Amino acid sequence: MPEHTFRVNGEQVTVDVADDVRLLWVLRDILGITGPKYGCGINVCKACTSHVNGKAVNPCAIPVKDLGPTDEVTTIEGLADTVGRDLHPMQQAWLDHDVVQCGYCQPGQIMAAVALVRSVAAEGREITDDDLDGLRNICRCGTYVRIREAIRAGAEKM
Repeated sequence: MPEHTFRVNGEQVTVDVADDVRLLWVLRDILGITGPKYGCGINVCKACTSHVNGKAVNPCAIPVKDLGPTDEVTTIEGLADTVGRDLHPMQQAWLDHDVVQCGYCQPGQIMAAVALVRSVAAEGREITDDDLDGLRNICRCGTYVRIREAIRAGAEKM
């Protein structure tokens, strides 16, 4: 089988898997990184949302062959390291706003929120309701009001 080398949460990794194996399975089953959750496997629910080179992606939709040695995958496990703290400001906002109920979607929600805030900040503006409406991560518990509040609070501290 071919080898694929890329970075995950700041560490270079090499995996020996078929080209068409999805990144989500590499993360979870081979590397033991279980923060990105399997929800639908077809790029709809967004429970697996992570970052590749700083942009929100869904690893269930990315074949490992699409990654190269300089590509950086960040999962919820490595998010705090991107700011050199125990918790990323968005993770802290989630705690402060008591967002989590079942918790299954929360890693993906947080990763999508961080990517959104970074994108909006790069444009030199504040987050709008339209921006928040554009997030399509599914929460079966329906904590969307608290999620929106936490994103706004996290954005202020990022």
